[in-house]
Amino acid sequence: MASQVVIVGGGVIGSAVAYFLRASDPNVQVTVIERDPTYARSSSALSAASIRQQFSTPLSVRMSLYGIDFLRTIGERLEVNGERPSIDLHEGGYLFLATSRGEATLRENHSMQRDLGADITLLDAAGLRTRFPWLNTDDLAAGAFGESGEGWFDGYGLVQALRRKAASLGARYVAAEVVGMEHEGRRVTRVRASNGEAYACDVVVSAAGAWSRSIASMLGIDIPVHARRRSIFNVSSPAKLDGCPLLIDPTGVYFRPEGRTYICGTSPAADNDPDDLPLDEVDHALFDDVIWPTLAHRVPQFEALRVEHAWSGYYEYNVLDQNAIIGAHPDIDNCIFGSGFSGHGLQHGPATGRGIGELVLHGRYTTLDLSPLGWARVIEERPIVEKNVV
Repeated sequence: MASQVVIVGGGVIGSAVAYFLRASDPNVQVTVIERDPTYARSSSALSAASIRQQFSTPLSVRMSLYGIDFLRTIGERLEVNGERPSIDLHEGGYLFLATSRGEATLRENHSMQRDLGADITLLDAAGLRTRFPWLNTDDLAAGAFGESGEGWFDGYGLVQALRRKAASLGARYVAAEVVGMEHEGRRVTRVRASNGEAYACDVVVSAAGAWSRSIASMLGIDIPVHARRRSIFNVSSPAKLDGCPLLIDPTGVYFRPEGRTYICGTSPAADNDPDDLPLDEVDHALFDDVIWPTLAHRVPQFEALRVEHAWSGYYEYNVLDQNAIIGAHPDIDNCIFGSGFSGHGLQHGPATGRGIGELVLHGRYTTLDLSPLGWARVIEERPIVEKNVV
């Protein structure tokens, strides 16, 4: 069993792993190396911070079912010195919309989600008009709405709560950048950092998010996880949208309430989505050309809106199949990866932290089997097809 674990990256995945390790076995020494303790450029802090059960693969649904249970009980789970954190979880639901072209897939996904215990209601066009009278349903055939277990929360608050709890349990956080890995044969022995220190390890966990390729390359591993910029826009509008959920248009454009305003976004076209675009820039053309026209079509009241604020963050985008890569690479026995979540790292962070903790402590999964997300399907180029990519 590992006695020294070094975690590269202290965002939601790395801090969740640190928390579960120390909570499960206080004899394990855990060191988390995080290059930016302010999390100013962290995907965990810059995302739209939401959780859904509406995936098309059963494993993703199960991970989110555990995730919502964790978020609902975060106060008692992550209490430190009598202080219970709050992440302002709002279970406002997701609303996935479908035209006639996508209706069969929506119904198929809904059946599977319900079978697993997700609280999702399927609505036809008439049902959508009744439930959401502000919605333009002229081109819609159906929608799937999360009655509970879906919504949004304070992602930065979740990361801070996990970090604080992990530290209170004895995890050590080091503000530095990993600059190298020392290994003998098939095992990493030490992790070198920019502070001049080298940290001995029995196991190293790579939770480096959008920077995962750099860490993997230190071990001669090519991981198909790229830093893809996503811009988020905060808009104000006189629109009064009672019961507004997080809405996913058939085009992929999304929006949700944010206090008295709304946040919205979408992914750029595949042929206009290069790696490593600067985070201090925002894709305003995407808003003008795609997002705003789509919003105005779907919600006529959004004809009048104004951008109040905008920012960009990175997706740690798995170019193979937009699903996470969790587990050890077959060439290195003691390096466990937790990377490539492609936009759902916050909601799957608790299940991933628990699962990687089990791998470290027991050499196998003891609760939810995450092995389908391992390296085998990456090496063999067998993508997991997720139909609800957002």
